[in-house]
Amino acid sequence: MNLELTEEQTALRDTARRFLAERAPISGHVRELLDDPAGITDAVWRGLADLGTTGLLVPAEYGGAGMTMVEAGIVAEELGAALHPGPWLSTAVAAPRALARFGAEHPQDAQAAKLLTGIADGTTIATVGPLDGSPVAQGPEATLRGEISVLDAAAADVLLVLAEDPEGAGLFAVQTNSPGVSVTPEPGIDQTRKQFRVGLDDASAHRLGAASSDAVAAVVDDVLIATAADALGAAAAVMNLAIEYAKVRKQFGQAIGSFQAVQHLCVDMYETVELARSGVIHALWAADANQDAGADEAHLAALRAKAFAGRLATVADTAIQVFGGIGYTWEHDAHLYLKRLLGWSAYLGGPDFYLTELAARLANSERKRRTN
Repeated sequence: MNLELTEEQTALRDTARRFLAERAPISGHVRELLDDPAGITDAVWRGLADLGTTGLLVPAEYGGAGMTMVEAGIVAEELGAALHPGPWLSTAVAAPRALARFGAEHPQDAQAAKLLTGIADGTTIATVGPLDGSPVAQGPEATLRGEISVLDAAAADVLLVLAEDPEGAGLFAVQTNSPGVSVTPEPGIDQTRKQFRVGLDDASAHRLGAASSDAVAAVVDDVLIATAADALGAAAAVMNLAIEYAKVRKQFGQAIGSFQAVQHLCVDMYETVELARSGVIHALWAADANQDAGADEAHLAALRAKAFAGRLATVADTAIQVFGGIGYTWEHDAHLYLKRLLGWSAYLGGPDFYLTELAARLANSERKRRTN
């Protein structure tokens, strides 16, 4: 595993960073879309697609770049740093990884092929759900019924729904403008993450592929890992803002960064961010290295990333302390970062849930070692 970025990866990072700073800044883009259900403008989405970011994980035969989760994580980190509110994670990561995990990455099915092509060129926005294990019942004649909680449903053209049919669990495509599909916002603490309750009332669906329990778990891991990269970017950004502020804000005639108490706060933030970074980098690598083998390492890496990176909200909380009075105003960007990280911490269960699973696996491994 190489921890250093290649020249191509560095160029991808710098290009994404420059685009977001120029075309989707927090003040002129993110804040304007906090109450917008889609969280994206056509111009910005088109720009992300033209950069090739929506097709990073789409195979080359469908117009994508055919890259790895490492490249996706690089872009996700930049999107997190910019507090980007759009459906990129759902479309560019969750959808192509679901299609790959469920055997539809190289489809004979024309609809699946069209979906991949649309994701790559930016003409199709897709999202995947449910990822929390909630079942969706299938009705007669390939229709779905039930309620699911899904990110980015208002922006999406297609829902990729995990559901059961007589053949077993499968991945189904549902057009969001189909009769029987209703989308209701679910307000949360993080306004840059758009969560919705989707009702399916005998909504027409098209089966794309089988969904084994292992494949479903692998998709959840992929989404957790990519979202951890997003959170890492947000935490690093708010940390850097606080450190730069500590260099110039003066009290008692000197910069507050010269005070030992503030220095300790900055070191605590840095330590948390860098420890999370190592876990995220390893998890991104493991998601690809173990994709075909289905090895346990990728799942363990996802557990570790969520268990530790889920605590990145402490970085934003500490940053607000460094900012002092100005940091406690709702208008300060630090609060948007805090909300982003609090939302990530609660996403698909809090860190303690994942720490418990890691502890159980460690205990089980030790029992086996002693038995043998």
